[in-house]
Amino acid sequence: MDSKGLKTLINYYCQERYFHHVVLVASEGMKRYGSDPVFRFYHAYGTLMEGKIQEALREFEAIKNKQDVSLCSLIALIYAHKMSPNPDREAILESDARVKEQRKGADQKALYYAGLFLWHIGRHDKAREYIERMIKMPNSSNEGQILKAWLDIARGNEPYAKKALKYFKEILQDEKDIFALLGKARCLEMLQNYSGALETVNQIIVNFPSFLPAFIKKMKLQLALQDWDQMVETAQRLLLQDNQNVEALRMLALYYLCREGNVEKAATTLEHLGNALDVMEPQNAELFYKVTKAFSRTCGRNQLILQKVQTLLEKAFTLSPQQSEFAAEIGYQMILQGKVKEALTWYQTAMTLDNTSISALTGFIRSQLMDGQLQEADQQLEFLSEVQQSIEKSTELIYLHVILAMKKNKQQEEVIHLLNDVLDTHFLQLEDVPLSIQYFETLNPDFLLEIITEYLNFCPMLPASPGQALAPFFRRCTLVLETIVRTVPGLLQAVFLIAKVKYLSGNIEAAFNNLQYCLDHNPSYADAHLLMAQVYLSQEKFKQCSQSLELCLSYNFDVREYPLYHLIKAQSQKKMGEITEAVKTLHMAMNLPGMRRTGASSKSQGRKTEVDAAHRLSIFLELVEVHRLNGEQHEAAKVLQDAIHEFSGTSEELRVTIANADLALAQGDAEQALRILRNVTAEQPYFIEAKEKMADIYLKHRKEKMLYITCYREIAERMPSPRSFLLLGDAYMNIQEPEEAIVAYEQALSQNPKDGTLASKIGKALVKTHNYSKAITYYEAALKSGQQNYLCYDLAELLLKLKLYEKAEKVLQHALAHEPVNELSALMEDGRSQVLLAKVYNKMERPGDAVTALQQARELQARILKRVQMEQPDAVPAQKHLAAEICAEIAKHSVAQQDYEKAIMFYREALVHCETDNKIMLELARLYLAQGDPDACLRHCMMLLQSDQDNEAATMMMADIMFRKQDYEQAVFHLQQLLERKPDNYMTLSRLIDLLRRCGKFDDIPRFFVMAEKRNPRAKLEPGFQYCKGLYLWYTGEPNDALRHFNKARKDSEWGQNALYNMIEICLNPDNETIGGEVFENLDGDLGNSTEKQESVQLAVRTAEKLLKELKPQTIQGHVQLRIMENYCLMATKQKSNVEQALNTFTEIAKSENDHIPALLGMATAYMILKQTPKARNQLKRIAKMNWNAIDAEEFEKSWLLLADIYIQSAKYDMAEDLLRQCLRHNRSCCKAYEYMGYIMEKEQAYSDAASNYEMAWKYGNQTNPAVGYRLAFNYLKAKRYVDAIDICHQVLEAHPTYPKIRKDILDKARASLRP
Repeated sequence: MDSKGLKTLINYYCQERYFHHVVLVASEGMKRYGSDPVFRFYHAYGTLMEGKIQEALREFEAIKNKQDVSLCSLIALIYAHKMSPNPDREAILESDARVKEQRKGADQKALYYAGLFLWHIGRHDKAREYIERMIKMPNSSNEGQILKAWLDIARGNEPYAKKALKYFKEILQDEKDIFALLGKARCLEMLQNYSGALETVNQIIVNFPSFLPAFIKKMKLQLALQDWDQMVETAQRLLLQDNQNVEALRMLALYYLCREGNVEKAATTLEHLGNALDVMEPQNAELFYKVTKAFSRTCGRNQLILQKVQTLLEKAFTLSPQQSEFAAEIGYQMILQGKVKEALTWYQTAMTLDNTSISALTGFIRSQLMDGQLQEADQQLEFLSEVQQSIEKSTELIYLHVILAMKKNKQQEEVIHLLNDVLDTHFLQLEDVPLSIQYFETLNPDFLLEIITEYLNFCPMLPASPGQALAPFFRRCTLVLETIVRTVPGLLQAVFLIAKVKYLSGNIEAAFNNLQYCLDHNPSYADAHLLMAQVYLSQEKFKQCSQSLELCLSYNFDVREYPLYHLIKAQSQKKMGEITEAVKTLHMAMNLPGMRRTGASSKSQGRKTEVDAAHRLSIFLELVEVHRLNGEQHEAAKVLQDAIHEFSGTSEELRVTIANADLALAQGDAEQALRILRNVTAEQPYFIEAKEKMADIYLKHRKEKMLYITCYREIAERMPSPRSFLLLGDAYMNIQEPEEAIVAYEQALSQNPKDGTLASKIGKALVKTHNYSKAITYYEAALKSGQQNYLCYDLAELLLKLKLYEKAEKVLQHALAHEPVNELSALMEDGRSQVLLAKVYNKMERPGDAVTALQQARELQARILKRVQMEQPDAVPAQKHLAAEICAEIAKHSVAQQDYEKAIMFYREALVHCETDNKIMLELARLYLAQGDPDACLRHCMMLLQSDQDNEAATMMMADIMFRKQDYEQAVFHLQQLLERKPDNYMTLSRLIDLLRRCGKFDDIPRFFVMAEKRNPRAKLEPGFQYCKGLYLWYTGEPNDALRHFNKARKDSEWGQNALYNMIEICLNPDNETIGGEVFENLDGDLGNSTEKQESVQLAVRTAEKLLKELKPQTIQGHVQLRIMENYCLMATKQKSNVEQALNTFTEIAKSENDHIPALLGMATAYMILKQTPKARNQLKRIAKMNWNAIDAEEFEKSWLLLADIYIQSAKYDMAEDLLRQCLRHNRSCCKAYEYMGYIMEKEQAYSDAASNYEMAWKYGNQTNPAVGYRLAFNYLKAKRYVDAIDICHQVLEAHPTYPKIRKDILDKARASLRP
């Protein structure tokens, strides 16, 4: 680094008050540039500020005659003498005279270094005077302009920062001056343009890579931009160059503590920081003091961190024992560690050092209050309040009044008013402070958590019920805690308190999520386990409640002394019906120290007493309740009387009154309950609760809506506040009177016009009245008057519902048209709006715009998810769900565009956000199946069924995959499981019937019909049942019965279309023959009356044509299927012209629809009817080469059978057998395949094998086809199985007495063969 760079480095360290660094850099400058007196001057200044006054004086004396530094050395001599314990007045006067003399003829350099020194010691006006003289000189350098701009920055206000920025920009046009670049970055930082400042700092790093302050600045700007990850990266990069860099270690320690909540790492880094300070700034007491403040206020009173901080503070006090503020800070540390006596001593020391120190006096009074010295503290506080009247309000002073008011048991309203004042004053100090070390110190999370704890002392014990209005301070607590968690997510106490506020607000799920976050990060957090037990109790999860109590006890044995522990345990036992155990638990609680006023110690416990009072009363009231449930009414009344005596004259007295009313109500005496509650007056603290209880009795027990509303009207009249009118509005909504509710809400809004929640409630009430136009007008007016932006969402949602898509689009675009935001809540709002905008675009049929909106929402959601886990843990599940919803929507659009890979990618991303989202998993499984990846589909279905074993769609898909894999047994197993849970699920039953047919298990089917009838006595009237029955009868060879059942389902919207298709198929082929096949046609040609058969066929064709007209397909594939069926009807007439017409249609479909199996089969069938066998064979061979699929399973089977028929006709038995075996692999009950196999065996004179195959054909044809029976009997005869042949003949003749030839050809011959 050159001379100029070293001087800039020195200037930086002077401003940051790193004086040992100044000495080190100046020493380096002296080594390199020994002739330059400026480095000697700075060495002397650094030495002076390290407290070595005499040494510094000698150094200044040595250079006071050097031209460039003469003037500044004389000013420094005066400054050094004044710092001395015994100033040399003569030397000061002599130096002062020389300064005046030299100033007259000083050149530019002398004036510049004098101004620079004066700037460093804080005498900005004097510095400006010197620099302005320098600038007026001819040919003045840019150095003066740069320093003047820095002096403008020192004024600390925006206009001067803009002016300075202008100077810096002008100078930087000519040269890349490092000091000017630093100044420009500082100006931009002051103007809150952190990105611009960061860009400038990056320029410094690029041009001057060894200038370490640029990295420090970058680190701080990244923190201001809330980019913690980048800040950590910069800090680690800085430590690689300087492993003892104080600022980098400080930032890392802060990151580990505040962001990660990793106390061990933070403590280790703090230790490294202390060591670095010992080496790099050993005499810098102020720095030792400064680095501690942020840590003590953000560590959640962790003893390990506080010990490290105390060590550093004690070092600061040792170095500078005259500093009152150091002693006061050590006193504050003692308070944080709970050492009140030591705190009093240190504050006393601080007051001795500086009796005007406000921080020492406030600390001393606070210690007195904690020590129970109320009278002394009260007097001191009165004195301090009078002193402070002349200056601005102090947060600490107001807080002392809060503590005193609590100690004196002042009214709740008075204390809450003071607490509100504390928060308002405190947050005023944070205005315009960027995220920085200073922000953490000023925010003081520890102090804020104390305030929140004070607020929570006034909360009810039980969570609010749905719809119940909450005390206004709940919202204050939530806002404060969210600010803390957003800034210091590692502070688990804040997350715990959010959980407590959410629990008491009735938001149990949010409380659970926050507690889960606490326990994930610290499983030994006893208080979190205790609150989790309460959460489980309110969710009626009693087993988990007990487990949480056990865990709490295992981590902190002292909880046995907490009344709350016993209270939760007793409530859990009560809910589980263990009343006797609950009584024992509560009696144990009653015997705890301090449970009764007479036994309580006189020593004041401060806030704890107040909390204990609430818990004590809850124990009494719970004991009343369990005695009552145990049938011990006398004991219950006795305990209640004890409670009345115990709590009379206390703030809890009215809770006993309300409990008394509850007891009367539980005993069925509503009138007595009302009489008790009427005695509560508007002046008493629980007036609203009493009136709400009365209203509840009127509505639920006496069903009197008017008296119910009267209670809320009385609240509004006696206490006309926004909360009262809100309660009245909610009450009107509760009894379905939205018009009156709107009036009440408007009154609340007039008193609190900035409350967007009220505006939203009015809008929703207007929607409930169906007064949509007024609702729209209201929302628009509310938005114009500057209401919260989330009303835009409500309005857009309403416009979408009303199909006013263009208006909805405009509203959402307006809501999204703003400067980039970094607030988490604003990002969440934008994310929601983008998702709604995508829905609007979907309705407007603008898929491209919808995808763009969803992609923007996805980017926002990525940013939100990165931060929400730290800053707002309770919102994590909802935000993850929204992220999953966004990805799933993008995936749906990708499916519509047939970009399946992209769809799969987005569905998988959705599952990363919501691993257990069954809907998304199902869609992904479907997509894998459609893509021909059954293994991936199967994997997702199995995962889905692990979390939801009753998921019908997943089970069906599993069965479908097994079906495709020809693992029919597994497919059947999955469907059977589903049907056993829900026997009247006819969609599943229809699939099961098909699968059992393919497994050859017809005998298993009837029991499922019985199960369905048992589940639903009216099952036989259900179209689904009739359809399934028809399917079963059709498959078992009873076409006429099947037709009757299908006919009963034919008019149904769900089952009708499939029933019609099946009826048409039965009409066209009732005996399930191979249409176009010639093997059995030739064989059976002379059987039966051919004229009669032809008439029957013609009638069936006409019926099929009528049924075709009823078909109303909804899809393209449905229309193609209809055309196929129409042409099969034409072929069934066997008229050549019709068959040729059908052939043309099939050919046309086959050309337009690639590899369309039904069309190819239709062509082959038509060719066979037209006796063009080679052409038919060619089409069938095409089909035979294709991969089998479940959708075309029936057509594949018919194709293979027809091709086998052709091969048999040509005596190509081996080829035919291969095809028939393929048929039987896919359908073990295929009668026709067995029949053909039997025929082949018969031709080969293997009569036993032929008989075996005909047996199967006879069995699966339900012994109804006489031709099969004839051939079975014939082969039995040939195989010399005469008895079996006779049996089959009798079966055939019983069903078909006139069946020709069988008696003569087989029966008589078999009988003759049996005779001896």
